[in-house]
Amino acid sequence: MTTSQSLLIGLVSISDRASKGVYEDKGIPGLEEWFSAALKTPWRMETRLIPDEQPIIERTLIELVDRVACDLVLTTGGTGPARRDVTPEATLAVAHKVLPGFGEQMRQVSLKYVPTAILSRQVGVTRGRALILNLPGQPKAIKETLDGVFPAVPYCIDLIGGPYIETHESVCKAFRPKSALRPPVT
Repeated sequence: MTTSQSLLIGLVSISDRASKGVYEDKGIPGLEEWFSAALKTPWRMETRLIPDEQPIIERTLIELVDRVACDLVLTTGGTGPARRDVTPEATLAVAHKVLPGFGEQMRQVSLKYVPTAILSRQVGVTRGRALILNLPGQPKAIKETLDGVFPAVPYCIDLIGGPYIETHESVCKAFRPKSALRPPVT
């Protein structure tokens, strides 16, 4: 676990139409808004807007983790049952470890809002020292999902060797066992 490193987050919006300019991407702005409100830890972002093509998604995830050195990578879009939805397949193809609890919890959270959440195939994985999570594409659903799963993300990042992440508890209270807590920086 590192101490002085700022958090680097990769934000990847996966949409054929948005990547072609047919409509404005709302996934990356939704993620940026949530993180701006939730994180106390200094953070930077690296963004990508790409089509729903498995080889491109795989290359993008590998680039963000292996070359850019993101600690956390979040994708939006491409997790449904449609033929063009290949985000989970691409994510699993580049994974070193699968963390099934993230996908289970994301669907559980979404089921509180829409019955079609059972169609989602979101996954959470690690690649090296990075956590990769697949999120829905709409800002409202992104917020609901992050509100439900992000409390576990900082400790996961600790365990895989990333920076210590602190949150604004009024937005998202990160959970860590007592043995993993650090005194607040003043």
